[in-house]
Formats: sequence, C-alpha cells, structure tokens
Amino acid sequence: MLTIAIVEDEDKAAFTLESYLHQFSATHSTQFKITRFTDPTVLLSDYKPVWDIVFMDIEMPNMNGMNAAHKLREVDQKTVLIFVTNMAQFAAQGYEVNALDYVIKPYIYTDFERKIQRAVSVVETAESSVVISYRGGAQRIRVHDISYVEVRGHNVTYHTEVGIMTSAGSLRSVQEQLEIYGFLRCSKAFLVNPQHVMVMSSSEITLSNGEKIPVGRAYHKEFMQGMAAAMGNDIA
Repeated sequence: MLTIAIVEDEDKAAFTLESYLHQFSATHSTQFKITRFTDPTVLLSDYKPVWDIVFMDIEMPNMNGMNAAHKLREVDQKTVLIFVTNMAQFAAQGYEVNALDYVIKPYIYTDFERKIQRAVSVVETAESSVVISYRGGAQRIRVHDISYVEVRGHNVTYHTEVGIMTSAGSLRSVQEQLEIYGFLRCSKAFLVNPQHVMVMSSSEITLSNGEKIPVGRAYHKEFMQGMAAAMGNDIA
C-alpha cells in the first residue's frame, strides 16, 4: 500500500483526485492510503517522511505550493512530488524541487492515469518494500522504515516509522524474508535493521528511536560480525 498526501484547498479538486486514485486502484494492482491536507502548513508541521507520493497544489492562500515544496525538500528528499495547477508555467519551476510531474486542472483521467502510473513505478523501483498482512487487510512498508521485528508466540510485531503492526507468523519465516535486506537476529525474539542501530554493547543495542533491544549470548558473535559487515557496506 502506497501512502498518498493530497495538499489541496479546493474541495472539488481534492475529490476529483481522490476519485481518480480509487479508479486507478480498481484497475491496477496498487492500493493507496490517501490523506488530504487543506493547508500545506499542516502537512509540514512536525513532518515525518512517511509519504510515497505528494500531490501539491501550487495556488493556495496561506502558503503557495512552490514555497511549501521547497520546505518539504528540506526534510524529505525521497517522496515523489507532483504539482497540481491551473497554469503549466508555474509547474515548469518544478525542477528546483525535483518534482516528477504536474497535473493541469481541470483533470483528465487518461492524463492522470499515465502520470500516476509513472509515479508508482518510481516509488516501487526506488526502494525495496514488503507487504505486511494482518487481520482485515495488508499494508506495504518500505524496508528502511522497519526498525526491528519482535516475535512472541505466533504473533510477529513490526516496529516501523509509520506505526506498529502485528501479524501471524514465525520469526524463521520473517528472517528468511528480511535477511536479504540485511536484517540481523540479535536474540531469540528479535530481528533488527542495522540501519537503525545507533549504539552497541555486549548485552544490548540502542536504536535510532531510543529503544533498547537485548543481544542474546548465543547470537552475540554472529550479530556483531553482521553489524561490522553492515557498517563496512555503509562506509563503502
């Protein structure tokens, strides 16, 4: 599932974008979680880089979309940015903020479909992701956003930058899925993303969010060797 932010103060325009996204989702194998913001300052306040695609209207009363896009890029270089505008000449400035494309009002679905397909392709090829299934649904999560995985009984809990999700399964199956992305087992119940490890000791690690995870004796040597290799890859 891809996360979409629509920053648009006009109700009709926002509704059309949402309906087009639902139409695209119904005919393609892509699911969206859509959130609308009527004011870019709300999006930017206490911003967290959880958005795969941002549709940014350029003409807005409190802060125009171009200024908002510059501020967005100060805190998030990865999200795919698409401008929404009445006038194409404004969208032409998009290169300044690495915008992927722009959509001209009034919208035409065939044009929108082509551009959202391109945006989805960019997101899916830019960063690895996994699908986490849970009771009542499933969500696609970027591997980088998973800090660690904890298993208790038959419950697998994913601790991510976008929240905590629990599904049924075993640590062995999750380990097989995530080892190819560099995840390391540090104890009987924990699998850790090395990119989120900030401090290591002989008995525990501290993650980027401040949480502490135990390092089991039986896993200590292999875990430390894996961390050394991961740090070497980061330096390279």
